[in-house]
Amino acid sequence: MSAVIRAENLSKWYGNVLGLSEVTLEIENGVTGLLGPNGAGKSTFMKLVTGQMKPNIGSVTVGGRRAWNDPALFAKIGFCPEPDAFYEDVTGWEFLTGLLRLQGFCRAEAAERAARALDIVDLAKDKDRLIRGYSRGMRQRVKFAQAIAHDPEIIVLDEPLSGLDPLSKRKLIKLIKDFRSEGRTVLVSSHVLPEIEALTSRIVLIHQGKILAQGDIPYVRELIEAHPHVISIRSSDPRRLAAGFIGDAAVRKLTFDPDGKTLVIETHKRDAFFGRLTGAVLEAGVLVDEITSPDDNLQAVFDYLVGK
Repeated sequence: MSAVIRAENLSKWYGNVLGLSEVTLEIENGVTGLLGPNGAGKSTFMKLVTGQMKPNIGSVTVGGRRAWNDPALFAKIGFCPEPDAFYEDVTGWEFLTGLLRLQGFCRAEAAERAARALDIVDLAKDKDRLIRGYSRGMRQRVKFAQAIAHDPEIIVLDEPLSGLDPLSKRKLIKLIKDFRSEGRTVLVSSHVLPEIEALTSRIVLIHQGKILAQGDIPYVRELIEAHPHVISIRSSDPRRLAAGFIGDAAVRKLTFDPDGKTLVIETHKRDAFFGRLTGAVLEAGVLVDEITSPDDNLQAVFDYLVGK
């Protein structure tokens, strides 16, 4: 399958800040997830793909055409940005119809497309409310509506599930999967792995402006599960609890916080450790006040992978 989006040695910087560094990547038809912690370069990459910014070095093409300075290409791309950028004193209806008119649609077709898009995101009944009165989830949904209202072939979604309630998330996930079935190309970003997993098995890991890895879910899971997890357990007797883990194959290291009440455990087998934890607590006869995993996040995972 030929690539729809192709980046070659793509770099972008802002003064002394590097946003993207020598990225070479091919994105095929279907849904591709761009996964990385905040500040990883996801939004920069998407702005380059959608022609909003010019690369400092390298190139990015969409459908074989350079993304930068090609207005005709914009009609084929739908973009849902992460930050809000609204005229607050217009209604959702006015927002969509205005953008569609700028796309070149006549008044009647703009109205028809706006109505359909608002209905898809369950905003039809709120179409005449001012956007300034929209909740965070409603603002997110109207952004999504404007991205799809002109029926683009390529849809670029920057953190589209942020701020949505569980029901809205499920509906949006189904809609994105439907786009894949229709033969469209969707590039979607998130810093939450389960969100990307719900959308696609094709993932690109990005960190500090570089593509760290790409592949399917099992490959990514394997990388992440290799990350050593640090788990802190605050209890009535951390030393007695620690004694139950001595020699345990799931535990790499046992230490104690200076407060004398917290056991710190490092493990490469997180699931195995938690499967053993309840029994160990009961055997030790201790009271557990708190269990935290301070590095159980994508930033820690990426830091570990970069340092390998």
